[in-house]
Amino acid sequence: MDPVACLQSLIDGQSLTEHEAERLFGAMLVGEIDERLIAGLLAALAAKGPTVDELTGAARVMRAHVTPVPYEPSADERLIDTCGTGGAPKTFNISTAAALIAASADAPVRVLVAKHGNRSRTGRGSAEVLAALGVQVDAPPEVQAECLQDAGVCFCFAIHHHPAMRYAGAVRRALGVPTLFNAIGPLTNPAAASRQLIGVYAPELVGQLAECLARLGAERAMVVRGHDGLDEITTTTTTAVAHVTVGRVEPGTIDPAGLGLARCSIADLQVASIEEGAAVIRSVLAGEAGPRRDITLLNSAAALFVAGAAQSMDEGLAMAAGAVDSGRAARTLETLARVSHDVR
Repeated sequence: MDPVACLQSLIDGQSLTEHEAERLFGAMLVGEIDERLIAGLLAALAAKGPTVDELTGAARVMRAHVTPVPYEPSADERLIDTCGTGGAPKTFNISTAAALIAASADAPVRVLVAKHGNRSRTGRGSAEVLAALGVQVDAPPEVQAECLQDAGVCFCFAIHHHPAMRYAGAVRRALGVPTLFNAIGPLTNPAAASRQLIGVYAPELVGQLAECLARLGAERAMVVRGHDGLDEITTTTTTAVAHVTVGRVEPGTIDPAGLGLARCSIADLQVASIEEGAAVIRSVLAGEAGPRRDITLLNSAAALFVAGAAQSMDEGLAMAAGAVDSGRAARTLETLARVSHDVR
């Protein structure tokens, strides 16, 4: 495929087939395309708006080039991810707190969370907050596997698992706007998690990423976006959701009021610094009541539902609350921090 001709096609408003996208991104991720041309291609895709074919083709390439976490779940374990796209109004890192709680739940199956994530342009991504919580975010894949075994959760730092991104990483940073890579990042879990809870920054991505997950063989997933713009299941209003179950996609809505949770404002969930965000997570894990606990338990419930550990959101909420109030969630963070520093 001629990348220059491809760029012209995208500028003209045409879209790539899944196979064409796979070939184009395959060339991009092995260094066969000049950085200036990569910038043009990513900008053209962003301006046009990526299609499901383009997203799926690019995700297949990213998966083919990933550095894996060497962990094979047993029959009584369910491996999930709570990675989102980012790019939404900033709150404390809800998906990270939810990962810790879901991994701590007393459930019929053991829930393992391979939390895929990165740094944020705002300096308040999952990597930054976990580092502030004492976790060694640069732990190699072998140590990540130990974290999964001992703590039930690990952090998969994207920069260490996608070496092919060295050809596009600088371009992404220079562009300074969300690109197709923001959307497909959650589709490329290094531990090959087949169950996912994904929050997205744009309404059209809810259905698009759900369809991508269905094509890519996800066992079960939920793609969500709050109607307030949050890339989480929100408690300020309702949330759009697309459920994925073995090739099928079903749209829906989640209303926190129907689950007995009080509405709040986005201001109740925002923090001014990474240090404050880490302190909020610690307070939630310690059992502090309020809107921050509510939204974290709600997203933890969804993670447990996706894992098949809870049969409903109500049951997931009860499990998540039990994980916090028993002290298990706080102990999970302590174990993760300790094991992540294992340098054997």
